[in-house]
Amino acid sequence: MTKIKPLIGIGLFAVLLLGVAPLVLSDHWLGNLGKYCCWAMAAVGIGLAWGRGGMLVMGQGVFFALGAYSMAMHLTLETAGDTVPGFMVLYDPLAPLPAFWEPFRSSAFTLLAIVLLPVVVAGALGYALFKRRVKGAYFAILTQALAVALATLISSTIRETGGDTGLSDFKFFFGFVLDDPANRTMVYLITAALLVVCLLVVWQLYRSRFGELLVATRDAEERVRFLGYDPANIKLVAFVVAALMASIGGAMFVPIVGIITPAEIGAAASILMIAGVAFGGRASLFGPALGAMAVGWGQSSLGSTWPDGWTYILGLLFVVVILFLPKGLSSVFPRLTAARRRPADVPAAPSAVPQLEEAKS
Repeated sequence: MTKIKPLIGIGLFAVLLLGVAPLVLSDHWLGNLGKYCCWAMAAVGIGLAWGRGGMLVMGQGVFFALGAYSMAMHLTLETAGDTVPGFMVLYDPLAPLPAFWEPFRSSAFTLLAIVLLPVVVAGALGYALFKRRVKGAYFAILTQALAVALATLISSTIRETGGDTGLSDFKFFFGFVLDDPANRTMVYLITAALLVVCLLVVWQLYRSRFGELLVATRDAEERVRFLGYDPANIKLVAFVVAALMASIGGAMFVPIVGIITPAEIGAAASILMIAGVAFGGRASLFGPALGAMAVGWGQSSLGSTWPDGWTYILGLLFVVVILFLPKGLSSVFPRLTAARRRPADVPAAPSAVPQLEEAKS
């Protein structure tokens, strides 16, 4: 029964996202929930890599950007038709479409890019780092530096990527008109379904032999190596899966929000993802997703009304969780359950007195 409980929880979560939410939420809040689901997908991958693998991945904005800009380029070309996108014409009316944009006219190529680009980049980066046994603070700083470098690169290439203003004003989503409320609901349902799939994948990995090896690598890497396993390969798989989930989340973020800018993929965005995972509970199944959605809601609600104060609230919340709830909010319910148990509920230790008395008689 214990092994089935997470599956039941995923089922209930799916019912709430796919069945209840579209019926009770307005279009505005349904779109916000879809945005939170995109961040939750990236957070689920971070929970796998950080919570179970011990890898503090602080540069998931890189893989979020690969999926987001792949999707944004396709939607921009779909909107522009046979012409050059409008933001490019503003800078040079006679310049042709950049060569690397042209393949993104194809829907199939775009979907493959969303899946294969993060796998290839994360595979090459992870192989280079893990084979050299880079870990801990060095790994975290390096991944965060990559997110900063990519955001800076995109900001400086105004004509090719839109720079700081980003890509926006999308009219279509693979042939569907985005202004139609029914199509926006469809995009939300696809996003929520992908989040449920990510949870199922991670649940299966947790209960598999790979999940056991990943935890063992986190806790005793040298012992795993002595047993004949290569910890680098184990961590590489988790890192690649986390990158793929972040890319899918970024891809669905674009049609839901309607814009992608370097601010959504830089160091601050990556740290926000980490904060959500820590808040929810990095080692649990649902903790990262729920924590990311809660932080996303706080950013949308409090961040719009109190932008300066929201930053301090998030920092204070992060400090409180680290000091008093190192396992996140997901550990609160088990703690309350354990505290409510009376001493009488705990089975007494077996005593040898009756046997001794019987032997004496």
